[in-house]
Parts: sequence; C-alpha cells; structure tokens
Amino acid sequence: MPRDGHDTSASAPSYQWLAALDQAFDRLVDRAHQVADAWAASGLGGWAFGRDKVDPEWLRQSLLDLWYVDGQDGRVTQSHVGLVCCDDATYAAAQRLNEAKRDLSHQLAEIRQHSPQLMAEIKARLPQRHPDLNQHLGGAGLARLHLKQAWRHVPVAEASVDRVRLAWYSSGRSIKRISVADAEQKLLALDSEAAHIRIQLKRLAGIPSSEMLAQVQRQAPLMRANLFYHEPLTDGRMRRAMNVALPLFLPQQHLPRHNLPPLAPPLERQRARRSDERLEDTPFLPSLRAYRYR
Repeated sequence: MPRDGHDTSASAPSYQWLAALDQAFDRLVDRAHQVADAWAASGLGGWAFGRDKVDPEWLRQSLLDLWYVDGQDGRVTQSHVGLVCCDDATYAAAQRLNEAKRDLSHQLAEIRQHSPQLMAEIKARLPQRHPDLNQHLGGAGLARLHLKQAWRHVPVAEASVDRVRLAWYSSGRSIKRISVADAEQKLLALDSEAAHIRIQLKRLAGIPSSEMLAQVQRQAPLMRANLFYHEPLTDGRMRRAMNVALPLFLPQQHLPRHNLPPLAPPLERQRARRSDERLEDTPFLPSLRAYRYR
C-alpha cells in the first residue's frame, strides 16, 4: 500500500486514484518551494544560462515550470540550465524534491496501467489545485500540465566539482524495431488511399515478411554537462556526464569553473557518422521514419 494510505489496487474507485495523485502533486509543489526557500536562506551563489540575474525567484520559477506554452510540441520540454551552489539544507531539499517526483511518476504509471481513461481528467485537474503557478499563461486553470516537465528529476552532483563543461547535444535519437506487419498496419492507419502511402505499401510488400525495420525518432537538442570532480568518487570516477534541463545542484560554497556554450543549439548534426552505422542513409518508409538495416 502506498505511503499515503490509499488503496490503489486495480479495483479502487477513481476518486481514490485521483486523491493519491493530488497528494503526490501537492507534495512536489511544496518541496519545490522548500528548495528555493532553503537556497535563499543559504545566501550561496549560482549561474543561469542566458540570464544576467540569478536569484531564488529564478530558481523557484525553474522548478515550478510544469506547463505547456502556446505551440509547444508535446515531445519537447522547456529547459532551465544553471548551476546552484548549495549547503546541506538545500542539497537535502533537492533530494526530497526528486523523491516527490519519483512518487508522482509512480502514481501516474499506476493510473495509466489500471485506469487510463483518467489521464485526460488529470491534465485538467492538477493545474487547478495551484492556480497561482500558471497565471502567467493566461489565468487560473487555463494551462495544460506537461507531465514530463513535472516528473523530470533535478540534476544533483554527488560531490564538489572543480569544473563543468556544458555542450549542446543535438544528435540524439531513439530507435524502435518494428516488423513488416506492424509497419503495414501503421501505414494503413494513416491513409491507405493516398498515393504516397500506396507507394510505400508496395515497397513494403517487396521485402521479406520476417525482416525487421528501424523506426527512428530524432530527439530535441538538449544541454549536457561534463562534471570534473575535485576528488575521486567512491567508485573511482573523476568525471560524469549528465543531461541538465534543470539547474544542477552542487554541494559546495563556490561556483566551479565552467564554459559558456552558444545560446542556440547547432543546426546540423555535430557528431561524425559512424563507419559501422547499421541503418541505410535514406528512410525506406518516409511516412513512418522507418529505415532498413544494412
């Protein structure tokens, strides 16, 4: 049974699912405020990418940016890149915030599994619990909750850092293997009467039914940080790479050395194409972004 005492079994009424989720969301919001308050009390400094002013209000807004903005692609999340020096109280508050984010993610996963019909209600329901958080989007209750921005973790360094190197990573992609039968069903679901779909269906019919295709999704550019520690970690590592869509919390009194990456990601792919690239250069089924393996 979850910590909040609610029975979230498959037979639980919808109101119990929603009540448990309400509590998880409220806990997340409260702990984000606690992080900003603790950092304000510490008096320690920070740095924010593309900003001149860094203060507790900037940190609060970064941690509580949980909403879609007009025209935002659902696959894309807003970034708030920065470095935050923190004392023990702020560091512990950031860890508790990540615990709340894990709890919210768990609650949402349970609902998706057992009561997926509640998801539409959830996205409208949760913003109304904290209308002050989304007034900048046109009024209380009008914003849509961006679940990925709600549950994404705050990056936290394990130990004090000597140097941070920031760089755009714009070559990311996810690859999902799909069968010929799956590809056919996906094409038919688009528009079987369209000429370009018929061409792709004919092309698909010309390959073995046992062949697997690769459906490729290009990922949005993101900022990555390479952390260089003062001392080796317990496992002997002296460095670590991580994505930093939110401010990076550093357990130290002073900012480490860091570079200033370009304000915008590069337009072209930066990484050299691997000589052992397994996929063909051009998509076999453009409508599905599906490639044949070499």
